[in-house]
Amino acid sequence: MTVQDHILIVDDDAEIRSLLREYFEKNGYRVSLAADGKGLRAAVSVARPDLVVLDLMLPGDDGFELCRELRARSNVPIIMLTARGEETDRIVGLELGADDYVPKPFNPRELLARVKSVLRRVRSVPENLKPDEASGFRFSGWMLDIATRNLTSPEGVVVPLSGTEFRLLRIFLTHPNRVLTRDQLIDLMLSRDAALFDRAIDVQVSRLRHRLGEDAKEPEIIKTVRSQGYVFAAHVDAVR
Repeated sequence: MTVQDHILIVDDDAEIRSLLREYFEKNGYRVSLAADGKGLRAAVSVARPDLVVLDLMLPGDDGFELCRELRARSNVPIIMLTARGEETDRIVGLELGADDYVPKPFNPRELLARVKSVLRRVRSVPENLKPDEASGFRFSGWMLDIATRNLTSPEGVVVPLSGTEFRLLRIFLTHPNRVLTRDQLIDLMLSRDAALFDRAIDVQVSRLRHRLGEDAKEPEIIKTVRSQGYVFAAHVDAVR
């Protein structure tokens, strides 16, 4: 018997919830529904979904806040669904860890295609390259706390990270001393908008090196492997 993928739909519009439930169940998915952040938390506590379709404009905690909360404690794929189509919203959503961004009004068939694409991408990453569930990491005197996203220097100074920098550092920390190609980094960051990261991946690595106080010409922690990618060369201890 084929195991059904479990989709959690979080939207305060009852009509949209009903429409999507019927459409996704008709296409072979198991569906749970929530109208707000409280409902989302309750649904996740009962059964971990394979993917979350998350509306941006919700009563109480908005989609950005809920995306941040989900991403801090799990790697479940997230597709943001919103009536706001501004480019800045899309970028902020991706920065916070969303995997795709679909503006309303939308065609359910397109959303289904996006769901299939994100799930396919997530599952294409080999098991030994999937993120660990550590609560934090220590390396070269530095400490990264996953829940708070605080990066603390050897001198005890908290260094601010953007959403993309946090995700990239976490990837390196869960795969130390392993060469990661640019394509692997893009897949591990789980972004459908690959072109965004494909153009910017070297820039993001450069920015992360700057946060770590690395010498741009002779980095000690994040090293470039010519014609291949990057390797996180420091010893890493996971905090559980």
